[in-house]
Amino acid sequence: MSKIEKNTKIDFYNRIVALLQEARKSVVRTVNKTMVFTYFEIGRIIVEEEQKGETRAKYGKQIIKELSQRLTQEFGKGFSTTNLKQMRQFYLTYSKSQTVSDQSETSVQKSITEKSEIVSNNFYTPDFQLSWSHYLFLMKIDNTDERKFYEIEAINNDWSLRELQRQFNTALYERLVLSRDTKSANELSKKGQIITKTEDTIKDPYILEFLGLPEQSKYSEKWKKAIKSIKNYT
Repeated sequence: MSKIEKNTKIDFYNRIVALLQEARKSVVRTVNKTMVFTYFEIGRIIVEEEQKGETRAKYGKQIIKELSQRLTQEFGKGFSTTNLKQMRQFYLTYSKSQTVSDQSETSVQKSITEKSEIVSNNFYTPDFQLSWSHYLFLMKIDNTDERKFYEIEAINNDWSLRELQRQFNTALYERLVLSRDTKSANELSKKGQIITKTEDTIKDPYILEFLGLPEQSKYSEKWKKAIKSIKNYT
């Protein structure tokens, strides 16, 4: 077999492999998106059912327990009372504030919605783009603006859950807020981190990490002066 023939076969093989790998990724993305949306809908139904009860707290606790038992019998693992409470909280968190994506429904979402029989004129459906694990972590962030910022960055930069946790633990959002004026800081929850000029590059947390500035959740005046000195130097 000549070198040309060998390279042709390798190229042929690699094209097939690349196609299959992309197909699998696409399937995973579709399944994941459907799963997250379904959990959002389950949370919605639980909340709406709770609102029918006279003593909401007691009633809600009971229906979640009974629902967990029935779903576990029919579908197996994944529907413990803890998981159902997380779905409930997921709906409460993301029905109150919009996600970073548009509000359009996919065909899969529309189908699930119609079957849930809870469509109304004021119906709001976030377009979830992250994994369930991502959202479980994001829900722990109480500050709405901060949560939106991390959601934007995770989507735009294709962060794994581990990378999202790392950026949160290094106080990425807080560092950016401290290094910007009020107007620019407010934009973080709408657009994420946007570098438009050289000065913004110096404010980039990755650059600050490289320069060895401390990674803490709260910062002193000394730390703020360090940023200012870098800007003056440039």
